[in-house]
Amino acid sequence: MTPPLRVDVRGARTRLPPGQVETRKWPVLHAGRVPDVDLSRWRLSVSGLVERPLSLTWNELRALPRQETACDIHCVTRWSRFDNTFGGVPVRAVLGLAGVRPAARYVLVHAEHGFTTNLPLSDFDRDANLFALTHNGEPLTPEHGGPVRLLVPHLYFWKSAKWVTGFELLAEDRAGFWEEGGYHMRGDPWLEERFRRPDPARMRRGER
Repeated sequence: MTPPLRVDVRGARTRLPPGQVETRKWPVLHAGRVPDVDLSRWRLSVSGLVERPLSLTWNELRALPRQETACDIHCVTRWSRFDNTFGGVPVRAVLGLAGVRPAARYVLVHAEHGFTTNLPLSDFDRDANLFALTHNGEPLTPEHGGPVRLLVPHLYFWKSAKWVTGFELLAEDRAGFWEEGGYHMRGDPWLEERFRRPDPARMRRGER
């Protein structure tokens, strides 16, 4: 088996981003209830500024090349969990199937319950990023985003949306669910890009 791709975004910095506390637990944080996903009807839809719009079934997604990514994860609510190994389909494999148009600059990720989150395409289109299906060798539980969650380990973990159902490529940035409530449009843990304006109520509610 190919060794996991190891993510180290620290450079000369310490492993723990500023304002974070390490935990060995994996807190469960999200808005709303955990969805009951019917895999026979589930689709990963790819739209927007692509050459070939896609609607992948569960089996079609699972048939794509797999990868493991070893990384730390950092929540905007100030906990960090070291030494995670996620397995799944590389984001770049799906982008390659769809074909990215030159005008694309941003991504809006869609998930169950109408949840969305936004990223620059340059943050979305990276070797380490996955449509994650497993964590430390076990299928992702529904509470942690199973059957499929996005993994973007170099940003705060709300950008790694749970229960993903698709994404669209855009020319202009468009705020997602938490971003509309005041969360930062990018979310770099090392720069403490937590909020564009204070919103303690949404912070207490957690992240997807």
